[in-house]
Amino acid sequence: MRSLRFIAAEALVSHPSLARDSLDSVAYNLYPLLFKTSYLLEQAEVTRAVLRCWPLEEFRLAMLLEPSTDHPADLRDRACRTCLEACMQGLSDHVLQSGSHRLRLADLTGIRDVQEQRCPCGRVLGRWGRTQLLARTCCELQAQTCVAGHPVEVLADLFVTNGNFEAVVQALRPAVPAPLQVRCLSFRADSLSPGQLLLVLGLAEPAALRKLEVVHNVRLHAGHVLQLLAQVGFPQLASLTLPTKAFDVPPSYAPAPEGQDSLLASIAWELSRMTQLTELNVAFSSLTGKIRTLLGPLRTPLRVLDLANCHLNHADMAFLADCTHATHLEVLDLSGHSLVHLYPSTFFRLLRQAAQTLRVLTLEDCSITDSHVGMMILGLSPCTQLQEFKFLGNPLSASALRRLFAALCELPKLQRVEFPVPKDCYPEGIVYPQDEMTASKFDQQKYNVIAEELHLLLLQAGREDIQASTPLFGSFDPDIQETSNELGVFLLQAFKNALENFSKALRQIE
Repeated sequence: MRSLRFIAAEALVSHPSLARDSLDSVAYNLYPLLFKTSYLLEQAEVTRAVLRCWPLEEFRLAMLLEPSTDHPADLRDRACRTCLEACMQGLSDHVLQSGSHRLRLADLTGIRDVQEQRCPCGRVLGRWGRTQLLARTCCELQAQTCVAGHPVEVLADLFVTNGNFEAVVQALRPAVPAPLQVRCLSFRADSLSPGQLLLVLGLAEPAALRKLEVVHNVRLHAGHVLQLLAQVGFPQLASLTLPTKAFDVPPSYAPAPEGQDSLLASIAWELSRMTQLTELNVAFSSLTGKIRTLLGPLRTPLRVLDLANCHLNHADMAFLADCTHATHLEVLDLSGHSLVHLYPSTFFRLLRQAAQTLRVLTLEDCSITDSHVGMMILGLSPCTQLQEFKFLGNPLSASALRRLFAALCELPKLQRVEFPVPKDCYPEGIVYPQDEMTASKFDQQKYNVIAEELHLLLLQAGREDIQASTPLFGSFDPDIQETSNELGVFLLQAFKNALENFSKALRQIE
C-alpha cells in the first residue's frame, strides 16, 4: 500500500514544471521519495532535476528503488533507458553546477536485467548499454572543470567488449582529474583480446573488484589466466568465471610429466590467495584428473561451482565428494558427465554431503535414463533446501518423468524445474546428446500432452508453486541478448582469420 507521502509525491511529480521549480523548498529527506516516484512514473525531467539538486552525501540507486514503507514496489528490475539516461544527465549537471555540493558517492550498481521489463516505455538499457552511457558521460565531463572542488566516486558494474573498450579505457584513465571517478565492483568481459583484458582490468581498480566474468569470445589459455591473476591481483574477489578452454596449456609450453601440471598448480596458488573467493565457474575446460590440483589449495569453501563439460574422471568425483567444499555448496553444475552411469557411489555421496546447503543443481546431458530414476529419487530426497533442478538433455520417457516429478513434489523448497523433452516425443533410435537441430525436431503435440500431465501432477500434489518448463535453447541471458550483433561480427571475423591461416598453411605445404 502506498503511503500518503508517496501519493503526495506522485501528485507533484505528475507536474514536471512545478516539481522542478519546487525542489529548492523540498526537505532533504524527501529527495529519495521524489526520486523513486519520478522513476516509477518515468518522468525523466524530474529525475534529472532531482539528481542535479541532490543534497545528500550518497546516492545509491538500488537502495532508492527497493521496496519501502512508502511504496512496496521493487523497481530494481526496471532497467529503463529513459530513467537511467536521466540519472546520468542529472549526475553530470550536478558536478558541473556552480557552488559546492555534498554528493561524494554515486552507487549505480544493483539493477537487475530480466527478460520481461515492466517499465511503461519498454525501452531497456542493459549492462553493456549502461557501461557505454557511463563511459561516454565520463569522457564528456573530462573536458569540463569540476566546479565543486571534489570528484564524485561512481560505483559501477561494467560490461566491456571491443565495441565500448576505448571509451571505457578513457573513462578509467583520464588525462586530467575528472569530476567522476569510476570504481568497478563487478566486471564482465567479452570479445576482447588478452591484451585488452589485462589493460582494462588494470585500470578498473582490481583491488576492489568483487566479481569477474570473462566469457565466450575472450580467448585465454592457462598462461593468460596465470598472468591475469598474478600481475593484476584481485584480493577482494568473491566470484570468478573463466571462458572455455581457459586451462589449456599455451602452444609454446613444454609438456608436463604425466600427472603434473605446474601451470595449473600456479593458478591454484594464486586462487588460494583470494580469501573471499566463494564462486568458481570454469565450464568447458579440460580438467580430467586435475580437480584436486585446482580446488585443493583454496582456503575458503566454495558456495558456487560450475564444472560443466570439464571431462571429470573418477578421481575428480571422489575428491569432490570428500572435500571441504562439498558441505558448503549452494549451486552446483556437473552437466555433460555420465555421473549416475560411471560414478554413482561418488556422485550420490557428493549429494549427501551437500544436501543441507544445495539450492541449485544442474545435470544437463548427463545420460540419465529411465533405469537411473530410482537412484536419482533416493539421491535427491535428502536435498531439502533444493530450489532449482535442471536436467535438460537426458533421455527420459514420460513415465520416468512422472515418477521423478512425484518425488520432486516432496522437496519443500523446490520452486523451479527444467525438464527434458520426453524421448517418447522423438523418432525411434534418437541419439543423445543431441545437437540443437535434432533437439528441436520433436512431436510438439505429444510434448504438450505430457507437459500438461506433469503440471497436473504438481497441482494434485499441492505444488502449484513449482514452475516446470523446457527451455530448449537455454535460459534467457540478458548480456548475450544485448550484444548478439557484436558477437556475431566477432565470430565471423574469427572464422575469416581461421580460413586465411588455413590457406596460408596449405600454400606453405605446396
